[in-house]
Amino acid sequence: MAVAPLAALHRKLFDETDGNKFARLKDRLLKKHAADERQAVLAILIAYARDGQLLHWRAFLMTDIVALAEPGEYGDFFSWSLDIDGLAYWGVDGMLKSMGKAAYAPLVALATAENAKLSVRAKAVKSLAVFSRQPFDAGLPYDPGHWKAEQLRLADVLAWQGDAYPDGAGHAVPATHASLEYPGTPLEKAAARLEKKLAASRKKEQDLAQPSNWLTIASAADMAGIAQRWALPEHYRRFLACHSPLRVFIDSRQYFQGLSLYGAAGLIKAQHGYAWNPVSGEAIAGWPEQYLVIADAGADPYCLDLGAVADGDAPVYRAEHGMGAWRFERHADSFIDFLNEIATAA
Repeated sequence: MAVAPLAALHRKLFDETDGNKFARLKDRLLKKHAADERQAVLAILIAYARDGQLLHWRAFLMTDIVALAEPGEYGDFFSWSLDIDGLAYWGVDGMLKSMGKAAYAPLVALATAENAKLSVRAKAVKSLAVFSRQPFDAGLPYDPGHWKAEQLRLADVLAWQGDAYPDGAGHAVPATHASLEYPGTPLEKAAARLEKKLAASRKKEQDLAQPSNWLTIASAADMAGIAQRWALPEHYRRFLACHSPLRVFIDSRQYFQGLSLYGAAGLIKAQHGYAWNPVSGEAIAGWPEQYLVIADAGADPYCLDLGAVADGDAPVYRAEHGMGAWRFERHADSFIDFLNEIATAA
């Protein structure tokens, strides 16, 4: 008697010893059977996560299991996974998806367990923050695997537990200038073009605990600090004041390793290693003092020439780093031209 396709895949998965072949079998299982036989597929994946012979794949399957499971399902499995090395990290999300607020107490216990892996403890705090809309993750990296022990904010988590786990308000959206919606000037139109591209990027991935790819209103303190150091061309000054880039990164082949566009909060620090030594504060020999670094692509600086300001704008120059000496070439005739180029590339 012929073996049913799903049963055949089940057997092949458990027999396979080659990781690459296993990956193809797993993808075939999901593509051909997940939609119509979700529960059966989940049973296979969970069985492998418990007892499969390729240990690293037992961990990798957790994201597929969490994605396929629906609220209220497999709480026992996800609870069990919290005690298993390699499974606990994504088991945290499975707990919350399956059990909702009933998962809070065991996950707080996991977060505070000093014998647990730091990455797993951080994942518990991060996922609790997202699910409850509490600010335990404010300002911290999107990936909790990069958190340090002192960033866990356990006192806040325990205080929240003591208050019976209230829901929070979530993270506020960064403040933006109205001209992004109703641009009038060439500068505003260029910024609005870029904002449309950034908004599309944010829809794909955005963590308001550490927002990225926003054009925001700069703080008065940041603008005052900049004004003490440089007399900026009016177009660039207004861009920073009204549309200050917040962790803006343009992932485009047009820019080597992508382009980081600086905002008001980081503009002074961004000159470190180019214009002056960050330790001594002294100017670095060979750097043109009129060049202000406003962006970089893989450490290749893009600079506004403050010595060539005309009609409220200035040209942008670029150089490659690591060449022994800076050899600048004119890249754009004005900052507005540069901004339009970035908007096109984004």
